[in-house]
Amino acid sequence: MSQTLVDAAPRSVGSNFRITALIIATAMFMEQLDSTVLATALPTMASSFGVSAAHMSIALTSYLLSLAVLIPASGRAADRYGSRTVFSISIVIFMLGSLFCAQAGSLSALVAARLLQGAGGAMMVPVGRLVLLRTVEKKDLVSAMGWLLVPALIGPIVGPPVGGFIVSNFNWRWIFYINLPISLLGLALTQVFIPNLSEDSKERFDMAGFVLSGISLAALLFGFEMTSRGTAEEAPIAIVCIVAGLVSGAAYIVHARRSREIEPILDLSLMRIKSFRISVIAGSLSRITQGAQPFLLPLMMQIGFGMSAAQSGLLTFATACGSILMKVAAKPILHRYGFRNTLLWNSVFSSLLYAACATFRPNWPHWAIFAVLLVCGFSMSLQFTAYNTVAYDDVPADRTSSANSFYTTFQQLMLSFGICAGSLMLMLARTVNHDVHSTPADFSAAFIGVTGISILAAPVCALLSPATGVAMSGYKANREAEAAT
Repeated sequence: MSQTLVDAAPRSVGSNFRITALIIATAMFMEQLDSTVLATALPTMASSFGVSAAHMSIALTSYLLSLAVLIPASGRAADRYGSRTVFSISIVIFMLGSLFCAQAGSLSALVAARLLQGAGGAMMVPVGRLVLLRTVEKKDLVSAMGWLLVPALIGPIVGPPVGGFIVSNFNWRWIFYINLPISLLGLALTQVFIPNLSEDSKERFDMAGFVLSGISLAALLFGFEMTSRGTAEEAPIAIVCIVAGLVSGAAYIVHARRSREIEPILDLSLMRIKSFRISVIAGSLSRITQGAQPFLLPLMMQIGFGMSAAQSGLLTFATACGSILMKVAAKPILHRYGFRNTLLWNSVFSSLLYAACATFRPNWPHWAIFAVLLVCGFSMSLQFTAYNTVAYDDVPADRTSSANSFYTTFQQLMLSFGICAGSLMLMLARTVNHDVHSTPADFSAAFIGVTGISILAAPVCALLSPATGVAMSGYKANREAEAAT
């Protein structure tokens, strides 16, 4: 396969990768803004639909489910039709999904609209990141990823307070209406700056693999989501979904290994690349905890502590403030300590910070909660910046599209499982403590439970070679220069 430029944009990426990264980040901004605003508004929306707050987790997981199912096709779609074309269409679909979410009259209607939103989001971020991976030199990749994530992290910063403000002063439906002008701006800038990169490929699309992987991901996610609700009526359906997911997943593995004429939609052979494999496994463990936190925190503060949505939003945006601060420090830290040391020790540190959330109580001063969440956001954002970059260190150029689809699929899937895990841990704690409504002690148990998952990433990161990612971090050159002096 060879890379081509179809109907190229007036400007190519090249040295202007910062401009391109910022435009692509518009899509991530919308996604992050949408999810953090929604998390803050869940209790209010639950009251509007006449369901419990715990049941609203499906409003988050349905979107992530759509991402996980459709992301594997994003790279192939961009290869065939061009990155700018697919990116533009995905923004339009996301915009329509937002409009339907705002008009939803029931939880089931909201879930359907969120699935449509996810169909757009499944193409936006992966295709945008693919443009950077194909056009930016390795030495600039850490900077490019940093620029890509800065506007995306503004979403979580403004999301909680905006969500609290909207819920407190307006109707929750405005949470979705605010996506419309942002989508139109992103669509206009895409036509000017994003190149229409494609690949010359005659390979057929792996439809059988797409169907099998989609059924597996969807069934497993919905099975675990129903399990997390803890209702006896849904238990048989949950078991059937989980079994169906495991069976179809096993069928996909057999299909992928036997496939010779068609490249699998999720290329399992990529896991033979050590740096990619470790980033996927360790990153998945960390993201389960990361996915649980934005679900548990607003519920704990509003239901457990009795805070208003506005108060909760102003506190939880501290994590995003920490993420922004990290972007300035990421490159110097990786240059000084390298990817292995950074990922190993920071995985322990960030997990302990998440565990610290279990100690929060209503009598804690707000500045202390804010300070803990600020450092927590800094540490975890550093972890994911390193994961997202080092994953592609040893991936051949002609497999970048497949690697990006594979990695992003698991990234979104683990965030979805994180929400399910957080909801399940909370339900179990409430059951063990015989609580009708979730108490601060129940939330503490849930935070400890999900933290136990992310701490497992540390020994996995220890398997990385100290030389991993030196072309991107400059770590080896830095050590040799010090030795010479």
